[in-house]
Amino acid sequence: MNRLFIACLIACLAASACDPRERMQLNEYDVPTMQAMMARGELTSRELVEYYLARIRAIDQGGSRLASIIELNPDALAIADALDAERAAGGARGPLHGIPVVLKANIDTGDQMETTAGSLAMAGHHAPDDAFLVTRLRDAGAVILAKTNLSEWANFRSSRSSSGWSSIGGQTKNPYDLRRNPCGSSSGSAVAVAANLSALAVGTETDGSVICPSGINGIVGIKPTLGLVSRDGIIPIAHSQDTAGPMARTVRDAALLLTVMAARDDADPATASRPDQPIDYADDLPADGLRGKRIGVIRSYYGSGDRPDVENLFADAIATLQGGGATIVDPVELNVDGMSAAEGEVLKYEFRPDLEHYLSGSGAALRTLRSIIEFNIANSDTVMPFFGQDILVAAQDKGPLTETAYRDALRESKRIAQSAIDTALHEHQLDVLIAPSNGPAWMTDHVNGDSFHVGSSSFAAVSGYANITVPAGFIAGLPVGLSFIGGPFSERRLIEIAYAFEQARRARKPPPLD
Repeated sequence: MNRLFIACLIACLAASACDPRERMQLNEYDVPTMQAMMARGELTSRELVEYYLARIRAIDQGGSRLASIIELNPDALAIADALDAERAAGGARGPLHGIPVVLKANIDTGDQMETTAGSLAMAGHHAPDDAFLVTRLRDAGAVILAKTNLSEWANFRSSRSSSGWSSIGGQTKNPYDLRRNPCGSSSGSAVAVAANLSALAVGTETDGSVICPSGINGIVGIKPTLGLVSRDGIIPIAHSQDTAGPMARTVRDAALLLTVMAARDDADPATASRPDQPIDYADDLPADGLRGKRIGVIRSYYGSGDRPDVENLFADAIATLQGGGATIVDPVELNVDGMSAAEGEVLKYEFRPDLEHYLSGSGAALRTLRSIIEFNIANSDTVMPFFGQDILVAAQDKGPLTETAYRDALRESKRIAQSAIDTALHEHQLDVLIAPSNGPAWMTDHVNGDSFHVGSSSFAAVSGYANITVPAGFIAGLPVGLSFIGGPFSERRLIEIAYAFEQARRARKPPPLD
């Protein structure tokens, strides 16, 4: 692909008038392919950034109006130019050199972009510096392209919310069916990657906020073990479950991103528990990584038995795993009675102190949860046109983290979730557990809110263990993912298994966008 063609393609995309076959020329390219093109002089980082910016204008801001991008980085092209000059002078820093990455809008960047969690109460907030993971990305040569829309306050505002809606960014759409929901809260990050608006994205998860949008939008998402990736500089929900995670179109791309993001951070004590030696999660991934693996099938996931179409797709995915040489142990029941109720208490208790700790050092205009609640009431026409803030109010009413009710709930939620996974892995000598990540996307409904049908994220979210979702197939044209769940810091093993499944399954298909 020569420079003249790329330049014409960028201009064509900006005009939204080129032939669809030509629009696909750079779509679905993975990071190693783009990196090889740049190494051969067939592509520059600037051209790649221009290409994605043109697609954002044509598809996200115009055309289908996906609304996945909340803000573009005005420095992106200058950063790309500097990285191109650096490559020409001395070579690339590594596999992310010159590669665009988008960030969920609750992740700090010490630049011209805002960090708002999608809330008008945080409009105009500029973080004093980069989150630790953002510093890692910049040092690796990544181009921070944009901030992505999300479910406001990471879906911790209302029990009747619409995932992917925020008072700053509006409603993000599912690219496979614009009437349907993208799931949340990392909605914009998932949609941007699925629609080829960026090579890579970073989302955040407390429970399902990386896994569900990745599965529903047909991409790979990794929810790392708590402590593998620093929580520094991220607007929080709850320190006992929050983590950032990579989102990409392929397992290898997600692994490349995780390799850079995973590092010890003295500012985050949770990272002290991570392995001492850095791991290259993308290195030498075996295509036969299923052979000899023991895989346990979870049958007690949320919505199990309610969707025969999901069950049929799940069975077909299990057959793929067996065909690759894996031994299937089915069923493996996880006893998690009481986990959900305890988790709910923990999240409500931790939200106010964690948020106010963040706000106190962020330079934000509002420094308390109460002031945010009051702002929302005063600006209810624009902040709360569809749903309220009952979760924020419930969190405000909770006492300090010294209360017995909180300590008991935290202890019980961790004990139940970790014991269930640890026991299953040990008793059956399993390498990994699997379950459907999601059902087909529901219709976006601002009156009644979300309609979750199927999910399995809570096992790994509450335990703090690792979870990876990989495209498994489609139901009525809508993507469904398969989750691979392991023990603490089992990411390398899970990635090898997920990669082998991806190579055997080949389920990823781009959305049918104009």
